[in-house]
Amino acid sequence: MTAPIRVVIADDQPLIRLGFTLVLEAEPDIRVVGEAADGEETITVCAAERPDVVLMDIRMPRMNGVAATARVVAECPQTRVLVLTTFDLDEYAFGALDAGASGFLLKDIDRAGLVAAIRAVAGGDAVLSPRVTREVLRRRLTSAGNAAGADGVDIAERVAALTQREREVFQAIARGLSNAEIATELYLGETTVKTHVGRVLSKLAARDRIHAVILAHRGGLAVDGEPRSQNGQSPAR
Repeated sequence: MTAPIRVVIADDQPLIRLGFTLVLEAEPDIRVVGEAADGEETITVCAAERPDVVLMDIRMPRMNGVAATARVVAECPQTRVLVLTTFDLDEYAFGALDAGASGFLLKDIDRAGLVAAIRAVAGGDAVLSPRVTREVLRRRLTSAGNAAGADGVDIAERVAALTQREREVFQAIARGLSNAEIATELYLGETTVKTHVGRVLSKLAARDRIHAVILAHRGGLAVDGEPRSQNGQSPAR
């Protein structure tokens, strides 16, 4: 039997924590293992519980969600962070993504969306809308040092180490596809895709899927969301 996804909820509003807890505890594969009312408490709870996922509010007292995200990512590398924000394209949310968050959710997300996002992140996916992905890329690609190999040479060397199947998976990641979507497109099982994704991230020395997308664009391997073949042309459909 698969172990449940262990979740910590970090939010300074008790009613929001309660609401999320009631929703998540109703799911057979998710268990809320802790709550926190501020960033410092979040770090303490995560250190003790080692959760799979943290739902992280951005605007909290003592330590905000951006600083807390950076600490959690550094000190609990097995824990993934999903940022909670009231505003779409919140500047603080982008700061949390830069700090290592795996995506962000609006607080008015519906039940199905919340549960799906937690499962996706726990499975290794990033949770970002296409619009947010474009904005993250725009911001990071204009910031030197956010991806190694500004001239693309280092990235090309890493990509050369990928097998043909891993390159196909990498191109799909660069287009923002989830594991399930990659599995459908490449006629693979999701478990197989997850294995390939792990190998791709390792060979690329990418911190996460978002970093892999950046490397693909930095290395000229994807244009307007479409993958390129090795000769730089868009593949035939």
